[in-house]
Amino acid sequence: MPTTDVTAKATIAYQAMLEVIATAEPTVAEAIRKELADQRGSLKLIASENYATLPTLLAMGTWFSDKYAEGTVGHRFYAGCANVDTIEATAARHAEELFGAQHAYVQPHSGIDANLVAYWTILSHRIELPALEELGVKSANDLSEQDWETLRHRLGDQRLMGMSLDAGGHLTHGFRPNISGKMFHQRSYGTDPATGFIDYDAVRAQVREFKPLILVAGYSAYPRRVNFATMREIADEVGATLMVDMAHFAGLVAGKVFTGDENPVGNAQVVTTTTHKSLRGPRGGMVLVDDEFAADVDRGCPMVLGGPLANMMSAKAVALAQAKTPDFQAYARAIASNAKALAEGFLRRGATLVTGGTDNHIVLVDVATSFGLTGRQAESALLDAGIVTNRNSIPGDPNGAWYTSGIRLGTPALTSRGFDADAFDRVADLICETLNATTAATASNGKPGKAKYEMAEGLTSRVHDEAHELLDANPLYPGLEL
Repeated sequence: MPTTDVTAKATIAYQAMLEVIATAEPTVAEAIRKELADQRGSLKLIASENYATLPTLLAMGTWFSDKYAEGTVGHRFYAGCANVDTIEATAARHAEELFGAQHAYVQPHSGIDANLVAYWTILSHRIELPALEELGVKSANDLSEQDWETLRHRLGDQRLMGMSLDAGGHLTHGFRPNISGKMFHQRSYGTDPATGFIDYDAVRAQVREFKPLILVAGYSAYPRRVNFATMREIADEVGATLMVDMAHFAGLVAGKVFTGDENPVGNAQVVTTTTHKSLRGPRGGMVLVDDEFAADVDRGCPMVLGGPLANMMSAKAVALAQAKTPDFQAYARAIASNAKALAEGFLRRGATLVTGGTDNHIVLVDVATSFGLTGRQAESALLDAGIVTNRNSIPGDPNGAWYTSGIRLGTPALTSRGFDADAFDRVADLICETLNATTAATASNGKPGKAKYEMAEGLTSRVHDEAHELLDANPLYPGLEL
């Protein structure tokens, strides 16, 4: 069906949907309309956000939402799940074919859920049957608290090593306030202080000394590619399981931008991901595993998860099917090339970037060095000007994780709208114009503030006008009229 026909049908569907919602709660219907207007009218550069396709969005709002389906395909704890089996099996098949994975588990509700499922999958798999028999039980589900303490000790005190938060890792990679930092005896690896790049020799030395049970690779704010083949070699040296969280860059893997040593699937035994972000699907998660972990990961519900969200699994199936097309591969290549254009635009204008550039979808700007601002000040000033970003820590950040010294930018969302390299260069110019005309303001106690800022008069309206030229040239859901 031609795109124009799809859009015309979607317009009718959404208009009817909003009318029906308004009969029950008009405030919600109006908020939905306003959210679309807000997204259409702003430059969205949050690296973890995107725009799902209309078929994907429509797949979320069906009566699959009404089904309980604990268990997995063919092994449910509820009757009447034949259609759920169909959509879950379809989503898993698409994921396996798209990524070249041996087995896919598509039930996780989010990336954090996917990581928890993965951790418990690895732990369950590593508990050897003789050890269970010694404890007088047949299944890990029968273990007492004391039994688990004994097994944690036998498993090297459940040690986990992941990238530190300020170097670009995620809070679920062992950050102490997160459950992952409480489940495991944890240690982090960072990046080279001089370059911001991963120092594989340093990681190897840390792994040899700490001997983790799980070595986690992947990132949420590292603007470079990772050699996952080298990370697997490091993990194998100490008998660790390599787990990769590719939530941010799954679209670049699916689109064949990351291949060979830079493709986590085939190098890591366990790979987790979200299905939104660069993959451009619904909000949710997945776990891809080698066959040896398949039986363990399929127990994600009830091991970690509650009932799977069948409506979201159906939307995952739609998005994964779309990601198998040549059009998606072209989209993935554009994400990476647009990120380079954005980075080069900043560098030409004198801004400082962590690692000096990018070769994925992320650009991390050191706003403290470049503009004399905290990340929070820069984020807020840009939002005033209609540019949506998020503040982010940089390696060795003196301002901590709340105020930060950086802003993280990503190219997936605006690339979905059709922005090209020239458009992203203009985006870099608008950001630099805004931040150069923003100054840190003093707090009420007269000391330098980390949150307050002042902007030059007339700046926001001028930047808004220039941004709207780009937005109007690259409309969001063109032809969709609500």
